[in-house]
Amino acid sequence: MIRSFLLRCASFALLFALMQAPARAQDFEALLPGLTGGFAEQAEAVERLGSLGDPRALPLLQAISDARLLRLGDGSLAIQDGATPPEGATLIRINNRVRVALRGALGRLQLVSPDPAARLGAADAILRNRSAEDIPLLERALARESRPDIRTRMELALGGARLASADLAAKRAGIATLGASASPEARNLLLAARAANAELAAEIEAAVAAIDRRLQLRRAAETFFQGLSLGSVLLLAALGLAVTFGVMGVINMAHGEFVMLGAYVTVVVQELCRDIPALQPYSLPLAIPAAFLVTAAIGAAMERGLIRHLYGRPLETLLLTFGVGMVLQQVVRLAFGAQNREVISPDWMMGTLILPGGVAITQNRAWIIVFSIAVLLATLAAIRLTRFGLEMRAVVQNRRIAATMGIRTGRVDAMTFAFGSGIAGLAGVALSQIDNVSPNLGTGYIIDSFMVVVFGGVGSLMGTLIGAFTLGLVNKLLEPYAGVVLAKVLLLVGIMLFIQRRPKGLFALKGRAADQ
Repeated sequence: MIRSFLLRCASFALLFALMQAPARAQDFEALLPGLTGGFAEQAEAVERLGSLGDPRALPLLQAISDARLLRLGDGSLAIQDGATPPEGATLIRINNRVRVALRGALGRLQLVSPDPAARLGAADAILRNRSAEDIPLLERALARESRPDIRTRMELALGGARLASADLAAKRAGIATLGASASPEARNLLLAARAANAELAAEIEAAVAAIDRRLQLRRAAETFFQGLSLGSVLLLAALGLAVTFGVMGVINMAHGEFVMLGAYVTVVVQELCRDIPALQPYSLPLAIPAAFLVTAAIGAAMERGLIRHLYGRPLETLLLTFGVGMVLQQVVRLAFGAQNREVISPDWMMGTLILPGGVAITQNRAWIIVFSIAVLLATLAAIRLTRFGLEMRAVVQNRRIAATMGIRTGRVDAMTFAFGSGIAGLAGVALSQIDNVSPNLGTGYIIDSFMVVVFGGVGSLMGTLIGAFTLGLVNKLLEPYAGVVLAKVLLLVGIMLFIQRRPKGLFALKGRAADQ
């Protein structure tokens, strides 16, 4: 214990010896004796150390606040690191006045803390309690700050501190600093200062107008991202349906339940990886092929066992798949319970990215956009570049001629339905990251999926892509004005009017569904 104490004293003495800025080092040294004087002298020394902005003052003042600063027998200072102080050392005592000074000084010195969170918190605290005395400290902290997010907050705090100054030139500089931002806080500060600074009203109005323009651009960018995010979800949910309904002409009302099954496969894979630390970070990537294979197998069994007997009978197929969907929901409810199941997102999908201009996007939704495009490209490659895709297109164009060419049409039907069901399972993996995993997960997406397929064009994957992102963007543009429910109603009415003019959608292709 004594050894650790001596090491601490030695490090403290070394800290003193490594002073790099001569003028500030002299100030720092000159203020240290004040900490051992009377309470008034202590408070003055604490306030001046806090205003100095020297990072070496931070552990020193923190030690006083924690009652760990000692005065040794030779008059030097040391920070107590053990439970028992050395012989001859006395603890430096403080009163309430010194404690008040310490709180202010520590808050300012956090600006130079090595901890980024402490620096960010200090900048926010100064922004809330704006004072012109903090201007030099903020300028020094800004000069050494390298993180963009903390610099932005410090610049706001500096603008607020300058605006609180009595000097007209400093106020103008503060208005310019705040007006260059795109922060609602800066806008509120300027509006609050407008009444008290009538001579600067024109400059404040111009700064507020500039902030409003940037905020509008930011909101437009965030709405665009939300529309892309919704479009990517619709694309994933509708892509499998574009195969089973658009290509095969099967109205699969259980498509939403295949999406739900994919999400539950993600839950199961995560549970299996929970006890294997080496696999925990890869549970989500492992769930992708697992969800595809499981839902594809169930889809193949469903097509061979039920649907193949009802080709050409759409009403019976609709009722059958609706019943199968209800059965799947109940089976999952019995196996996993009716409550929502937790899916933990990996670290690289968590958090929010701040783009230039302050545009905030969530990482999980950004990854889902990338994933949806990757699934679309893989689907296109499977249809255009593989033998399975060639046989599927031949059966779609003319089943009898395809059969005469030796293509086993029944096998192609089963594989096509399994393929579409597997894509629905991939959609479930993605939705498990942004939605509640419950037996009703897929119900909310089945109508939207049909809307995308019909709007984009039956049998067209490109139409599905454009239809999904178009509906997602339009939906998000309408929501601020019409609300969530009315926006969806307006969208549905718009699609109904659209298909009156173009019954085959944006990109109509030939196929069983299109021909019928």
